[in-house]
Amino acid sequence: MNRSTKTELKNEQCIDIGEIQGRDNLAGKIKALSDMLGRILGRDTIEQSMEEMGLEERVLTLHRLVFKNDQGKQAASKPSDTAQISLMVREIEEGVAEMMARRAVENNLEKQVIDLMEKRQQQYLNELKLEIITKKNGPENAHTLKKFADIEKLEYRKLSKQGIELMRPSSTDEIIGQDRAVKALISKLATPYPQHVLIYGPPGVGKTTAARLVLEMAKKMPYTPFPEDAAFVEVDGTTLRWDPREITNPLLGSVHDPIYQGSKRDLADSGIPEPKIGLVTEAHCGVLFIDEIGELDFFLQNKLLKVMEDKRVYFDSAYYDPDDENTPKYIKKLFEEGAPADFILIGATTRHPSEINPALRSRCAEVFFEPLAPDCIQKIVRNAAKKIGVELEQGVDVEISQYTMEGRKAVNILMDAYGMALFRNGGKGASGITITRDDLAEVIQISRLQTCSKNYGEHRGETGRIYGLGISGYLGSVIEFEAVAFDVGEEGKGTVRFNETAGSMAKDAVFNAATVIRRLTGEDISRYDIHVNAVGGGKIDGPSAGAAMVLLILSAMKGIPIWQDMAITGEISLQGKIKPVGGVFEKVCGAKQAGMKKVIIPRENLNDVPPYLDGIQVIPAETIEEAMKLMFTRGLE
Repeated sequence: MNRSTKTELKNEQCIDIGEIQGRDNLAGKIKALSDMLGRILGRDTIEQSMEEMGLEERVLTLHRLVFKNDQGKQAASKPSDTAQISLMVREIEEGVAEMMARRAVENNLEKQVIDLMEKRQQQYLNELKLEIITKKNGPENAHTLKKFADIEKLEYRKLSKQGIELMRPSSTDEIIGQDRAVKALISKLATPYPQHVLIYGPPGVGKTTAARLVLEMAKKMPYTPFPEDAAFVEVDGTTLRWDPREITNPLLGSVHDPIYQGSKRDLADSGIPEPKIGLVTEAHCGVLFIDEIGELDFFLQNKLLKVMEDKRVYFDSAYYDPDDENTPKYIKKLFEEGAPADFILIGATTRHPSEINPALRSRCAEVFFEPLAPDCIQKIVRNAAKKIGVELEQGVDVEISQYTMEGRKAVNILMDAYGMALFRNGGKGASGITITRDDLAEVIQISRLQTCSKNYGEHRGETGRIYGLGISGYLGSVIEFEAVAFDVGEEGKGTVRFNETAGSMAKDAVFNAATVIRRLTGEDISRYDIHVNAVGGGKIDGPSAGAAMVLLILSAMKGIPIWQDMAITGEISLQGKIKPVGGVFEKVCGAKQAGMKKVIIPRENLNDVPPYLDGIQVIPAETIEEAMKLMFTRGLE
């Protein structure tokens, strides 16, 4: 063997030994990487599963485990020599190092997340505990509980009923002086087809009470549509206010938007408008009673008429979204279908029918309550005295009837006199009390009461004095006129003077009377200085003093006495006809209140006066000549 051959053999042996040593080192690295990768991946058996593999398979397996999710890494193939194994081992080392770094970061983040969750969980638990404590204990403390106890204590301490409540009628039979009106109201309400009603009449005669009692009566009748729980919703038209922008409308209802008016908190937070139903819906299947309906805003009356036609109230709001899933069902129903409002309207007023909205009148039946005559007031006073258990000295009821034509006012006067009688009794007790005329006189003086109508009627004749009739609201009254006439001896030199404040129509009645007198007597009143006076002053509207002016001036000119227990009303035409006027029924009642025995009215007004009026004779007249025969104590010469 030559020298060169020996050298080559020696080199081959060195390579084999180096390669063996290199593979051993790689095997150690691969084992270490396997252990490390097993800890990272959570696989404790990675090394055991590769024990039977060769070095190339083990490297390839590790390489694929490390880079299996790396889409950008080219798929590895089985290495064929140590150099390729070394290259793959270095790649595996880099991959494992990256995995370890990522795992360290993830562990750190997980730790931070766990710490934050524990902190938030503790905070959430504290909030839950606080909420539970609040629900258990509520917002109360010792101070608020004491205030609540004080208010509860007040609930058990009550005064007795007010006199007006105690004396309020409990049945229609107790409504004095309104038999016809109550009968008419029952006939319109207690039927299978009840009507809307307007009630006219003076204050304090029982309009509200009658409406309430008639509804209670109607609910008990089997043929009426009112259910047993039909509501009687009462509201005062003088205090009922609304906003034309529909921000608020207690009568018809309104929509509380979530921004400006503040719906319920849960609705406001989600931006949902909330409809508020009105009194018309509360009165559904019952009665809506509007006192002083004539004072109700005109535009609101028209809106009310629309609801009465539709029997529903409809709501609208720019904030309403029909597609909003958070909107409660009741709000959707109100916006889409409206609120039911099928009710019967009863409106009460002290105004004249001509002052009421014609559209409202056309939809309602009309019932007129009558002024209370003195005998009705006296009966109310006696019934009230029985209810409070007191005796009345003779004449107390009669005297009270001279100071009011309202039942409510009469009861108040009686209660004032009762208090005065108790004071006079020295606090010895409320039993056995008698209200005397002295008690009443003191009340009248202290309260500065004025008689509602002077007792004028006297069966005697008097020249230049006559009684006409007037009306204020639904209360009639007697108006005293007087006149004097002086013959100046020459036509055209006389003058006629009349109260300027009495009004132009009353003044025109004097001039119309002058024409009629000239037609009757052929004498021109310009020959006389005539002064006509309305005693007590005040403005006199309407032409109803015409007939009285003719008789008064004739009496003054001719010296003919006029009966002083008679009164007259009626417009005078230039031909001497007595023409019809308004308010005749109330005027006759006022004359009766003033003690008149007879009243002359236009013949065309005869049907305006009921035949049952006792204590006064109503005489129709068509011409001034007929009136002269009745009122003059002797004929015209």
